[in-house]
Amino acid sequence: MTGIILSGGKSVRMGVNKALIKIEGTSIINRTQILFKKLFDEIIIVTNEKALFGNLDAKIYSDLVPERGALGGLYTGLFFSSYACSFCVACDMPFLRKSVIEYLISKRSDCDVVVPRTKDGLQPLHAIYSKNCLEPIKKAIEQEKYKIIDFYPMVKVKIIEEDEFYALDPMRESFINVNTPEELLLIIKGRHNS
Repeated sequence: MTGIILSGGKSVRMGVNKALIKIEGTSIINRTQILFKKLFDEIIIVTNEKALFGNLDAKIYSDLVPERGALGGLYTGLFFSSYACSFCVACDMPFLRKSVIEYLISKRSDCDVVVPRTKDGLQPLHAIYSKNCLEPIKKAIEQEKYKIIDFYPMVKVKIIEEDEFYALDPMRESFINVNTPEELLLIIKGRHNS
């Protein structure tokens, strides 16, 4: 399986590239890459700023479908992946849990998508996708639908409910993403107080 990190966002609210924000001394993307090396044989970073990530041990590709957000990034990652399935995350998720990812992998069977659902809804940027998703993603983009979940009706989706993996991540830290400097401060403060 391939681990895909999507780092194509504009980071407008943060003011700097979110992937490079340091948490506990290490950039978020570096934290993700270190974790992915324990889980996957191949790591792909999809970005339009290749120069920023040249120091990471990963294959780096630019969006094949520019300006289509995470959906275009997912398409690019799956297209270049050497394996039938990939686990895909956003570059701004600093507290991914190996145990949660392994649990999703264990539930893969013959589905095209394995996606967790928390009380906040589906988590399409912490999910497994097969190469069977490539054509449906292309169709969604042609129909000008750019949310990742827009192509779900065209493929076999397995939803993993929160109560199944709650014990592995009771604080739901796996799904935290950092959008603004204020959020980042709150997260760091919260972690030190817990």
